[in-house]
Amino acid sequence: MNRTLHLLVMLFALLLTPAAMAQERGPVVLAAASLQESLTEAANAWAAKGHARPVLSFAASSALARQVIAGAPADLFLSADEEWMDAVAKAGLLRAGTRTVLLGNRLVLIAPAASKVRLTPVRGFPLAKALGSGRLALADPGAVPAGKYAKAALTRLGVWAGVAAKIAPAENVRAAMALVERGAAPLGIVYATDARASKAVRIVGTFPASSHPPIRYPVAVLKASRHKDAAGFRAFLLSQQGRAIFARHGFPAP
Repeated sequence: MNRTLHLLVMLFALLLTPAAMAQERGPVVLAAASLQESLTEAANAWAAKGHARPVLSFAASSALARQVIAGAPADLFLSADEEWMDAVAKAGLLRAGTRTVLLGNRLVLIAPAASKVRLTPVRGFPLAKALGSGRLALADPGAVPAGKYAKAALTRLGVWAGVAAKIAPAENVRAAMALVERGAAPLGIVYATDARASKAVRIVGTFPASSHPPIRYPVAVLKASRHKDAAGFRAFLLSQQGRAIFARHGFPAP
């Protein structure tokens, strides 16, 4: 069973549980893996206002977009880049007028918390030498936004060719960080907000914003949604209270 089909089966199973079928079930939100802590807090804050708590499903934006295109029953989609939202839009699956950019982020180089490695991501920096016989953990650069940003940054800084054979690709950005947390990879590239959420890694350096395309998280209500709270939860995320929650987790405004 491929990864997208597996995720679809899990999501359908979730929605078919008695609790999920109850009238009080909140809107189903498909969100990029890097939003786990922040969106969970936002969902809790929304529920505290008396609404049904949203059902959150986290994975790589590429996998989520494929779920939507394959017909997954969901209400909102939060992507970690514009391209996967574009794919859903081209399939005619977004509710008109609901797509907007919610957040930004930064790209960082990480190492295990106890590591003594010192590196600054600048043009020609000795990344391959620092890796030695180890591998560089990052989300799959062929599909996952965090990995695509990482490849773009390393290419712009002139070091991609030297490390391309040392990549340890992961299914999403959190899986990439887990490799560094466990010591399975001496270095990794993730979003700044991911590194902030883990005590097992430290930030070695931050990539220049000019080294990769702008990191933008768009949000949209899906065209097939019939949930009465879908538009309301989207509006809450864009509100002052919602943006304050994301800011506490390190997400800059777009």
